Amino acid sequence: MKYFNPAQLKRIEAKKKQLNQYRPLPPALVKKLREELNLLMTYNSNAIEGNSLTLKETFLVIKEGLTVKGKPLKDHLETKNHYEAIDYLYSIIDKKNVIKPSEKLIKEIHYLITSDTLKREAGKYRVTNVIISGSKHKPPLSTEISELMNKLILFWRKNEKKIHPIELAALVHHQLVFIHPFTDGNGRVARTIMNLILMQKGYPLAVILKNDRKKYYQYLSLADKGNVAPFINFVASAVERSLDMYLNIISSSKIEWQPLSVLAKKFHFTQKHLNFLSRTGKLDAHKEGRIWVSTEENIKSYLANRLRKNKNT
Repeated sequence: MKYFNPAQLKRIEAKKKQLNQYRPLPPALVKKLREELNLLMTYNSNAIEGNSLTLKETFLVIKEGLTVKGKPLKDHLETKNHYEAIDYLYSIIDKKNVIKPSEKLIKEIHYLITSDTLKREAGKYRVTNVIISGSKHKPPLSTEISELMNKLILFWRKNEKKIHPIELAALVHHQLVFIHPFTDGNGRVARTIMNLILMQKGYPLAVILKNDRKKYYQYLSLADKGNVAPFINFVASAVERSLDMYLNIISSSKIEWQPLSVLAKKFHFTQKHLNFLSRTGKLDAHKEGRIWVSTEENIKSYLANRLRKNKNT
């Protein structure tokens, strides 16, 4: 728990507990929520890696089987494969079988994600050394991959019941992209495995947004240097955003999320300060597109907590 902002962790656990109270959810609602998050996950995860399809085009490719004029075939195939890989996650979670961490599992996910784009290399570790364009990180030699992946699996198994699922998911994610075991698709595989760990513990699919791509790579770079806390809290924010989405849809009273620019005027804050509180997890808030949103109740709760802390100091 040492890496988490305490207020954020408390909120996440409270929201997960609230979600559990609604379970089992009606099958039609489960289907709707899953389809929505799978679409968002597929679009954002692919877009982070340079896929040119828009969210609407991603929907048309997945749901209508359409081909978007002027867009590369590779982008269509990536979209189809990624959506199917997430569907596979849901299928194994629904079976409630014990999912043992293994290299075989990671290779299966990679195969599903790249089966139509890599062909011969899908599901197989790279046998050549690589350089990541625009990154200072130099991936390990191909001859080191087997040993490093074995160590990662041992770490995953050893810590499944020892550390918080969000922390474990973030650390496994980081190590996967650090090792860079495949010629392509490493980021998409890492984000999928991250979600497998979370979904096993009852969390909804967590989506890393395309709009947060710069921060995503920045926090991964910090983790490369041993500072893992920012990345863990970044993943925690994605988890909380998905919990908010679930609760907002299934709650009988719709929560009124407002832009921080609006709330800043109502509560005499600067928008910059509210943005800082949101990014650091001190304020219950999440991003919708590029805009941070929260509620009047969340601002009041933050002010009350700050007042209590001031009285105790």
